[in-house]
Amino acid sequence: MSLSSVPARLTLLALLSASTFYCFYKSRRLRQLKFSLNPIPNTNPNLSHSKAKIFFVSQTGTSEALARRLFDLLSSNNLSFDLVDPKDYEPEDLPKESLVLIIASTWEDGKPPPNAKFFSSWLSESAEDFRVGSLLLSRCKFAVFGVGSGAYGATFNAVARDYSKQMRALGANEVLPVWEGDVDNGDFDEVFEAWSAKVVGLLKVGVLDNGAVLRSETEALAGGVSDAESFGSSDEDREGSTEIVDLEDIAGKWPSRKSAVMAESNGKLNGKKEMVTPVIRASLEKQGYKIIGSHSGVKICRWTKSQLRGRGGCYKHSFYGIESHRCMEATPSLACANKCVFCWRHHTNPVGKSWQWKMDDPLEIVNTAIDLHTNMIKQMKGVPGVKMERLMEGLAPRHCALSLVGEPIMYPEINTLVNELHRRRISTFLVTNAQFPEKIEALKPVTQLYVSVDAGTKESLKAIDRPLFGDFWERFIDSLKALKEKQQRTVYRLTLVKGWNIEDIDAYSKLFSIGKPDFVEIKGVTYCGSSATSKLTMENVPWHSDVKAFSEALALRSQGEYEVACEHVHSCCVLLANTEKFKVNGKWFTWIDYEKFHDLVASGKPFDSMDYMAATPSWAVYGAEEGGFDPDQSRYKKERHHKSGR
Repeated sequence: MSLSSVPARLTLLALLSASTFYCFYKSRRLRQLKFSLNPIPNTNPNLSHSKAKIFFVSQTGTSEALARRLFDLLSSNNLSFDLVDPKDYEPEDLPKESLVLIIASTWEDGKPPPNAKFFSSWLSESAEDFRVGSLLLSRCKFAVFGVGSGAYGATFNAVARDYSKQMRALGANEVLPVWEGDVDNGDFDEVFEAWSAKVVGLLKVGVLDNGAVLRSETEALAGGVSDAESFGSSDEDREGSTEIVDLEDIAGKWPSRKSAVMAESNGKLNGKKEMVTPVIRASLEKQGYKIIGSHSGVKICRWTKSQLRGRGGCYKHSFYGIESHRCMEATPSLACANKCVFCWRHHTNPVGKSWQWKMDDPLEIVNTAIDLHTNMIKQMKGVPGVKMERLMEGLAPRHCALSLVGEPIMYPEINTLVNELHRRRISTFLVTNAQFPEKIEALKPVTQLYVSVDAGTKESLKAIDRPLFGDFWERFIDSLKALKEKQQRTVYRLTLVKGWNIEDIDAYSKLFSIGKPDFVEIKGVTYCGSSATSKLTMENVPWHSDVKAFSEALALRSQGEYEVACEHVHSCCVLLANTEKFKVNGKWFTWIDYEKFHDLVASGKPFDSMDYMAATPSWAVYGAEEGGFDPDQSRYKKERHHKSGR
């Protein structure tokens, strides 16, 4: 065959191209296999995620000492690691890690030592949370060595075993089964040395590179196979899985690359995922939510039902004059950036740190919310006790509480939505969890703006709110500062949880000067049953007397700037108010002139919280005989027939 023929020339070009590609591939693989070895320990909290990590979960120092021994051993073998104390580490960064070695002691009753309390809680809750999914740590390899005493029987090395189970449940690849050392046995050091040697042996066979453990340079080029294959994944696997999995990827299994591409091109999602997955939708609808579009919701409140019957309104009626039967509870964002221990939705709503979902039109959200709300009101017709006059009033909501669930301020079109509500002369109370200060700054006037202040210190806020952000405390403080600049009514909302945040009176008091709120609502936590994500019991619920005592002590710390103004005994709720603004000639003005507010908004002129205040009725004032119950309503008490137990 003549080389001058076209087919022959094409064949030669193909061979040359293949040869060139092969050389390029070899060169690329050689570059990939080179790595930097730096055996200097890094105990800085701002750790690099490019290095592998050694965590020590230690109480008496044994595990820390072992971790340092392992660190020195790895360094002497030119293997670079960071030495990490879990208390200085943000567990939300685990999905970024390539390899994690954990040396874990078990403390009292099978619990982790204090330095790993939050780390352990995060792992446990994430492993049990159906929204997180089983591929969160799919890029992370790990091994665990347990340090314990066999004398403790069933709880022997419980922490190490739990870590192994939880990491695997989140998709991490366990490169060695859990090894358990018994400090009561004479061979403890030998067991640890054997485990350490095993780890070094595996690592000397392969090195970390972009989340995979590759074979040694010689073996990789030779095409040989080693035991280290169990460590890593092929280039094809890595390159075919470009999606990043984190806490924001909710509701079960992560879709394959193929299904993700299909979802982006099906014409329905416009390249963005739905916030409410079928699993989340089913769970929320079971709880009585009406889902609006792909990320909003509305729900009728029990106090709405109560005031339709003339049986009294909620604390917002007592404190601010809200008519509960004309109040609509809604949210334009079911997602939240916290996973609070007292969440009354049991974490069935999504979580996220930024808006990454399909976005619905704000006008459509308002229209649908009102339609769904009025339909639920209509269903109350004929219910025993419902008054027809109140029912007809309820069909025209005059107030919207943007606090149903999630973080309303995350919704990118929140200002447009609020404006639409005000245009219809529907007042707005908006609650934010103090993690988006820039959103507070950009927010247009609402009738009353709340910031949740669930703790007075960084440590307790982290424990009780379980925020997703690593810089949660800075965001919290900046949110309070942003609140201070608002001219309309502002509120700190405190939810008291016995055993968690009820002792921090001085710390709370110090926060007053940062945000200078008009009001401080102090409410006992509502018990909604225990779940896999919340272990609260009735023991954590304070009595109204506890809330009163806390409120009085907090008012006293303010040195007259705030006083206890109102209470609603039924809700176990107390209101502090700024005396300079809202106490005029000895009389409280905590209520709102809603018509005046709407006129002020419509005028387009600047106004402040004192321009639309109204007098508080005597029955709502703190210490009144009525305890915040409107005397125009009829008190109703259920007859409870408890079994004697005999």
